[in-house]
Formats: sequence, structure tokens, C-alpha cells
Amino acid sequence: MNDITPYIERSRKNFWIVLGIYFSIFVYSFILFRNPFEFYIGYLVMIALLPGFIFKFGWNKNLIFIFLILLVTGVVHIFLGNNSGTQFFKVYLSLLLTYFFYDYAIGELEFDIEQIFKWYLKACYIVALIGLFQFVCVQVGFEQGAWLFHIFNKWGLVVGGFWGIRVNSIFMEPTHLSTVLSAAFFVAIHDLIRRDKFYFNKMQCLVIIGVYLLAFSGMGQIGLFLTIVFFAVSFGFARYVMIAVPVMIFSFNYLYNNVPEFTERFDSTFDLFVENKEFELGKTHGSSFILYNNYVVATKNFESNFLFGTGLGSHPTAFQKYSIAKGIRIKGFSWNSADANSMFLRLMSETGLFGLIIFFVIIIKCYVKRDKNYHSYHWLVSNGILIMILLNLFRQGNYYLYGFPFFFLLYYYNAVSYKNYKEDQMQLKNLQST
Repeated sequence: MNDITPYIERSRKNFWIVLGIYFSIFVYSFILFRNPFEFYIGYLVMIALLPGFIFKFGWNKNLIFIFLILLVTGVVHIFLGNNSGTQFFKVYLSLLLTYFFYDYAIGELEFDIEQIFKWYLKACYIVALIGLFQFVCVQVGFEQGAWLFHIFNKWGLVVGGFWGIRVNSIFMEPTHLSTVLSAAFFVAIHDLIRRDKFYFNKMQCLVIIGVYLLAFSGMGQIGLFLTIVFFAVSFGFARYVMIAVPVMIFSFNYLYNNVPEFTERFDSTFDLFVENKEFELGKTHGSSFILYNNYVVATKNFESNFLFGTGLGSHPTAFQKYSIAKGIRIKGFSWNSADANSMFLRLMSETGLFGLIIFFVIIIKCYVKRDKNYHSYHWLVSNGILIMILLNLFRQGNYYLYGFPFFFLLYYYNAVSYKNYKEDQMQLKNLQST
């Protein structure tokens, strides 16, 4: 009895930590207050656990080095007038605490990457079931059921799509659902078509895939494309091209011809970025123009401060300088000026080459490709999370929304775990051969 008591106590402790972590990741549709900043309910978890983590683990020297440089850069540009102190410290402290919290949390869970990722998959399945429930409610005319999660004060039902609803489950937007579920979608596709299943059974795969597609999100389409690309890289290009091309053509045509929101966004984005057409009131989709405007702002700010950027939280200041929407007197065209509408654009603007290099070095060096000689779960985790990272880079500029730092750190520690796994396998083979 005494032998299992420590294990039971650790399991109970881990349960509350895991619950807190995933609560802070998935429940961003409810805020406790909006001023002086939006305080999400997940922050309570961080405040409760962070002091104990710091006392137990100390400070991660690599993170300290990175955040020290970001601190110096930010303070310098406050004095230069390229940033405001309030905006810088709000973003800096939030990002600092978030990255350290999730780093500690992964360590507290003993770097058990497989189990941590499976907990994420379980949460995604619950979220997908909620989304499926909402979809069914709308189809049978029971819209009160679809509005069940209006208890979240940043949540609303998204009307549209071919079926009258764009599923968003407990998330603020269908795009957010597609982004957060993208790694689970990758695993669901794998478990549906492969014999060596990782987590989902057939029914769970169909629920995840179905809800992901019912979001009718452009990000979902990009996630689908990336899923096919990574499967082609992992299992051989030829066989997946024969599947990928028809699926992508059908999916694109279906969305383009049946979802006006998707059609307008695609046409406007193509006109702005490819055809270099100017904004036309009533014709150009506002969301596409907002992204293009932030692209112009970030590019010009990067040209002036290419090495370290102008500091965390400085994009709104750059927006005031370089925005091409100053002459448009319609509310809404300054939206997303705080987060640049894209994490890549925001990193470019606020952290320059320093931030971009760190980001992409980790993405490239920590990528785990499927290896027939070392069969493990690591490549699934790596590819799935990488899709999520790329979607955030393209169309989500909030540094810590939906636990992005957690998944970025998990991506890194998954590569470390895989390296250790390979070394252990090599040692085992050497022992067997002697």
C-alpha cells in the first residue's frame, strides 16, 4: 500500500495541473474583466501554480537570455518613441510569465510528451463533440441548444456556410477552432487511414474531421493542405498526390461556390497581394484589407529596424506611422493593429531578425520526420503541432492565445525526447550486437 501511495498522490496532483493547463488553453471565450487589459479565466491557473513552480525549478537560462534581449530592445525603443511603456510591459510580462509557466508545467509532468499530447487530443475530441451538438441543434431547428455556450462572454454562434452554421464549438471564431484542432485533425486522418493507430478510434476520427471541416474556415483549408503535404513527406509523395489533388480541388470549389464569406475573402486577398489592386469600398473584403494593411506596416517597420524590431507591443505605434488606411473613415480598418493579424508579421515588426531567426531555427531544427528505423510517436506530434504553428504564423497574431507558447515548447521538447529515444535505441542495438 505504501509503495503506491506516492504514485496516487502524484497522479492526483497531475490531474489538477493538467486540468489547469488545458483549461487555460481551451477556455479563451470567457474573460473576468476587460480593463486595463483582458483578464482570461485561465490566468487564475497560472497565478496559482507559477510561484510554486519557480520555487521548485528555478529559472530556465535559455528563456532568461531571450527575454533579457527583448527587455533591453523594448526599453530602448520606448525612449526612442517607437513604443509605449504601458504597451511594452503589458505584452512583455504576459509573454514572460506564459512561457515560463508552460515550461514549468511540462517539466512538472516529467516531460512525458506522449501523454501530454494525448491529453490534448482528448480535449479536442470533447470540443468536437460540442461542435457536433451545435451543428445538429441548428439542423433540427433547436437553436436554443446551439446557443448553450453563450455563457462565455466572448462567444457567439456563427451563422453561415452551406448548412446555416459555421461550427465554432467553445471558441470565439471558426478560425480559432480550425487552428487549435489542426494537430488533432492530422492525427485523426492518420488514425483513420493507417493501421498503426495512435489514439482515436474510427468514430472519434470522423467526429474530429467532420467538425473541423464544418467550421468552413479558410485556415481549415490551409490546415488540410498542410496535412496532405506532411503525409506526402512522411509516407511518399506519389500515393498522396493522387488523393490530395482531387480532395483539394473539391474542397476549394465547394467552399468557393457555397460559402460567400470564403469567396469574398479569397478574391480580395488575391487581388491585394497578387494583382496589387487598391482597396475598393464595398468590393474589397475588410478582413483581407486588414491583413494587407498590416503586411505593409510590418514590412516598412522591419525595413527601418530590421535587426531587433521596435520591441514587443510596438506594432500599434508602427501602425499609426505606416497604415495605408488613414484615409478610410469607416470603423473597423484599424482592427488587429495590436497583433498585426499574423504572428509572422508581428514578429517581423516587433522582434526583427532576432525573433524570426530564433523562431524558424527551432521550427526547422526541432522538426521530427518519420523514420522507419526508429518507429515512435514523435513524428506525429511534431507534424501535428507544426501545422498549428504555421497556421498561427499566417493568420493569428496574439502571442499567447489558446496556449500557443505551450505547443511551441511541446514541439521543442518533443524533439529533445526523440533525440534521447534514438540514443537509447542505438545503445540497445549495440548491446544486442555484442
